[in-house]
Amino acid sequence: MQTNQNQEKKTVIRNIAQNKKAYHDYYIEDTYQAGIELSGTEVKSMRAGRCNFKDSYIEIAGREAFVVNMHISPYEHGNIFNRDPLRKRRLLLNRWEINKLNGAITRQGYTVVPLRAYFQGSYVKIDIALAKGKKLYDKRDAIAERDRKRDEEHEFRERTNRRDD
Repeated sequence: MQTNQNQEKKTVIRNIAQNKKAYHDYYIEDTYQAGIELSGTEVKSMRAGRCNFKDSYIEIAGREAFVVNMHISPYEHGNIFNRDPLRKRRLLLNRWEINKLNGAITRQGYTVVPLRAYFQGSYVKIDIALAKGKKLYDKRDAIAERDRKRDEEHEFRERTNRRDD
């Protein structure tokens, strides 16, 4: 009974932050789940939802991966234990995942970006993605497609409402 409760706690997922701009700027090819190495005050700040992915990316140096420019606001009650909000933070990935990502980003146009941060049980996890940059005309096409779908949905709702009246 006790182990069953522990398993249920670990499967609870609570979102902290999302990188919506990544879906607009990149084609997402492959996603990975990574742990992140944080200090205690950073975890407390993330529990309060004070995390921002603006302009952040993943850097691979040697056999380690780091998230760069991920802003975690300082914890209000953290005093001397607070760290730099924009410091590099190590990601916890398997070696074969790091090697695969490193091989992929050497190809032209590929990068690794963070998609979202969340709590899985008591652990902070980050979804990262291997992504290929979109051209400006691709972004415009995506916006036009989204607008077209929204208009079609609106027209469909209007037609069904007229029939009901």
